[in-house]
Amino acid sequence: MKLATSMIALLASVSLCQAADITGGVVKIGVLNDQSGVYSDFGGKTSVDAARMAVEDFKGGSKGIKVEIVSADHQSKADVASATAKRWFDVDGVDAIADLTNSAVAIAVNTVAKERGKITLMTGPLSTALTNENCSPTGFHWGWDTYSQGVGTAGALTAQGQSRWFILAADYAFGRAMATDISRVVTERGGQIVGKVSHPLDTADFSSFLLQAQTSGAQVIALANGGTDTINAIKQAGEFGITQGGQKLAGLAVVISDVHALGLKTAQGLVVTTPFYWDTNAETRAFSKRFFERNGRMPGAVQAATYSAVLHYLKAIDAAGTDDGPTVAAKMREMPVNDAFAPNGRIREDGRMVTDMYLVEVKKPGESTGDWDYFKVLSPIARETTAAPIEQTRCPYLVNRDKAVTR
Repeated sequence: MKLATSMIALLASVSLCQAADITGGVVKIGVLNDQSGVYSDFGGKTSVDAARMAVEDFKGGSKGIKVEIVSADHQSKADVASATAKRWFDVDGVDAIADLTNSAVAIAVNTVAKERGKITLMTGPLSTALTNENCSPTGFHWGWDTYSQGVGTAGALTAQGQSRWFILAADYAFGRAMATDISRVVTERGGQIVGKVSHPLDTADFSSFLLQAQTSGAQVIALANGGTDTINAIKQAGEFGITQGGQKLAGLAVVISDVHALGLKTAQGLVVTTPFYWDTNAETRAFSKRFFERNGRMPGAVQAATYSAVLHYLKAIDAAGTDDGPTVAAKMREMPVNDAFAPNGRIREDGRMVTDMYLVEVKKPGESTGDWDYFKVLSPIARETTAAPIEQTRCPYLVNRDKAVTR
């Protein structure tokens, strides 16, 4: 009896030790994104629900870990996002922040998190700076970036002989990074950038920009923007008769909700690079059916990536037995990523999670069987080619480490 009592006490002690490794007894994850502006459908409140789905599927892991999701609207303002992140980390006990659609916002929050050894799960922004100049040992960029979009879309179209390009870019970190990567891919493949213009975030009237593109002699007009900016640009391009005149539009950050908002008649023929399409296989369809039942729409790349990143983060906490940021970050890099979004994902030293992607084309109305049947897959893109070679990294902690090793 004494032995049994001792064993029970020992087991209780072990359980308490495990619980004590989770600060405050609960893992808190904040989803910080645009819930009212230009990117509110790109990620928005449905991305928050995707994080909740990940928590539900985690089921506490092997250690019965309690998890709480909180959320806020950063309004696409870096100062608002930074203030929220500081309050969450310093006062509210948040362990990780996810989504962060808008690259300027993501850079600001990633900096705050790095100073505190906290985790960022960046599923919405695309700037490659997040794994280069603004990288963090505890920051993770999930699934796509401006490099992947350039290699996929521009690579495919230049191979088809579409060599003259005009770039219409949002005037902030993401748009500038996308314009740089598109220019590089096009020129490396023997093409030419015949013009480029920047527009403010959340632009309603694209007429002057589109007129420049229309008269530039470009075969392709690349839209280095996202959310309602992309939707408005494509709609107004239709009013200008741009595609009817023989020019092609290339959406560089198009998600499925954009196509839904535009309709197939307007969006047909768009070539898009995406890390996720709901109708790819049985696993993506099962996940997307659950998401649809909760939200009345199919998930796009950001929602699916948020689910994937949050679930992987929680699995790493379970495996590490702690929510300590640097320890969990190391465990996240050790573990493969395997879920509906990333069936063969892995995390590189610079924090970039790479997985296979797809080059897709928006269907013509007659090719679609109904709502959300919008993409036809042209070709897969192997994960090895969807991120810049790690040897080219400008991530300070990796560069400095390599310099120290070679001394």
